Amino acid sequence: MKALVAGPDPEGIGAELEALGVAVERVDSPVFADALAEAGIEDADLFVLTDLAEGISITLAKEANPDVRAVCYGDGELPESVGGTVDLVVDPSLLDAATVAEELVAELQ
Repeated sequence: MKALVAGPDPEGIGAELEALGVAVERVDSPVFADALAEAGIEDADLFVLTDLAEGISITLAKEANPDVRAVCYGDGELPESVGGTVDLVVDPSLLDAATVAEELVAELQ
Protein backbone atom coordinates (compact mmCIF):
# COMPACT_ATOMS: atom_id res chain seq x y z
CA MET A 1 0.00 0.00 0.00
CA LYS A 2 1.25 3.47 -0.87
CA ALA A 3 0.29 6.84 0.59
CA LEU A 4 1.23 10.42 -0.18
CA VAL A 5 1.20 12.80 2.77
CA ALA A 6 1.07 16.43 1.68
CA GLY A 7 1.76 19.27 4.04
CA PRO A 8 3.65 19.75 7.30
CA ASP A 9 2.13 16.76 9.20
CA PRO A 10 2.44 18.07 12.79
CA GLU A 11 0.25 15.23 14.13
CA GLY A 12 2.46 12.54 12.59
CA ILE A 13 -0.06 10.71 10.39
CA GLY A 14 2.75 9.81 7.98
CA ALA A 15 4.77 8.10 10.71
CA GLU A 16 1.69 6.24 11.92
CA LEU A 17 0.98 4.97 8.41
CA GLU A 18 4.61 3.88 8.04
CA ALA A 19 4.38 2.01 11.35
CA LEU A 20 1.53 0.01 9.81
CA GLY A 21 3.64 -0.96 6.80
CA VAL A 22 2.43 1.68 4.36
CA ALA A 23 5.02 3.12 1.97
CA VAL A 24 4.76 6.88 2.53
CA GLU A 25 5.97 9.59 0.16
CA ARG A 26 5.94 13.17 1.45
CA VAL A 27 5.07 16.30 -0.49
CA ASP A 28 5.83 19.71 0.98
CA SER A 29 3.57 22.75 0.74
CA PRO A 30 2.73 24.32 -1.58
CA VAL A 31 1.43 21.20 -3.30
CA PHE A 32 1.69 21.32 -7.09
CA ALA A 33 0.77 18.73 -9.73
CA ASP A 34 4.39 18.10 -10.68
CA ALA A 35 5.34 17.39 -7.05
CA LEU A 36 2.44 14.93 -6.80
CA ALA A 37 3.57 13.22 -10.00
CA GLU A 38 7.16 12.98 -8.77
CA ALA A 39 5.94 11.42 -5.53
CA GLY A 40 3.95 8.82 -7.47
CA ILE A 41 0.32 9.89 -7.11
CA GLU A 42 -0.61 7.76 -10.13
CA ASP A 43 -0.13 4.53 -8.18
CA ALA A 44 -0.97 5.76 -4.68
CA ASP A 45 -3.81 4.21 -2.70
CA LEU A 46 -4.14 7.12 -0.30
CA PHE A 47 -3.63 10.88 -0.43
CA VAL A 48 -3.55 12.58 2.98
CA LEU A 49 -3.59 16.36 3.06
CA THR A 50 -2.53 17.92 6.37
CA ASP A 51 -2.73 21.59 5.32
CA LEU A 52 -6.39 22.22 4.51
CA ALA A 53 -5.54 25.59 2.95
CA GLU A 54 -3.95 23.49 0.17
CA GLY A 55 -7.35 21.96 -0.64
CA ILE A 56 -6.94 22.40 -4.40
CA SER A 57 -4.31 19.65 -4.24
CA ILE A 58 -7.14 17.17 -3.67
CA THR A 59 -8.47 18.01 -7.12
CA LEU A 60 -4.98 17.63 -8.58
CA ALA A 61 -4.53 14.25 -6.89
CA LYS A 62 -7.92 12.99 -8.09
CA GLU A 63 -7.24 14.18 -11.65
CA ALA A 64 -3.99 12.19 -11.69
CA ASN A 65 -5.50 9.15 -9.95
CA PRO A 66 -9.32 9.03 -9.77
CA ASP A 67 -9.17 5.95 -7.52
CA VAL A 68 -6.99 7.47 -4.81
CA ARG A 69 -8.69 7.85 -1.42
CA ALA A 70 -8.36 11.54 -0.50
CA VAL A 71 -8.31 12.36 3.20
CA CYS A 72 -7.90 15.69 4.95
CA TYR A 73 -6.34 15.40 8.39
CA GLY A 74 -5.62 18.82 9.82
CA ASP A 75 -6.93 21.97 11.41
CA GLY A 76 -8.63 24.73 9.51
CA GLU A 77 -11.20 25.18 6.82
CA LEU A 78 -11.34 23.21 3.61
CA PRO A 79 -12.22 25.37 0.59
CA GLU A 80 -15.84 24.81 -0.44
CA SER A 81 -14.78 24.20 -4.03
CA VAL A 82 -13.20 20.84 -3.11
CA GLY A 83 -15.72 19.69 -0.54
CA GLY A 84 -17.33 17.21 -2.93
CA THR A 85 -13.97 15.80 -4.05
CA VAL A 86 -12.52 14.76 -0.71
CA ASP A 87 -13.46 11.31 0.61
CA LEU A 88 -12.95 12.00 4.31
CA VAL A 89 -12.21 14.98 6.57
CA VAL A 90 -10.94 14.32 10.09
CA ASP A 91 -10.17 16.90 12.74
CA PRO A 92 -7.02 15.92 14.69
CA SER A 93 -8.59 17.25 17.89
CA LEU A 94 -11.24 14.53 17.59
CA LEU A 95 -9.15 11.50 16.56
CA ASP A 96 -5.43 10.93 17.00
CA ALA A 97 -3.15 10.03 14.11
CA ALA A 98 -2.71 6.40 15.20
CA THR A 99 -6.45 5.76 15.19
CA VAL A 100 -6.97 7.45 11.83
CA ALA A 101 -4.05 5.52 10.28
CA GLU A 102 -5.40 2.20 11.57
CA GLU A 103 -8.85 2.89 10.15
CA LEU A 104 -7.51 4.01 6.78
CA VAL A 105 -5.31 0.93 6.41
CA ALA A 106 -8.16 -1.37 7.44
CA GLU A 107 -10.47 0.24 4.85
CA LEU A 108 -7.95 -0.15 2.04
CA GLN A 109 -6.99 -3.77 2.68
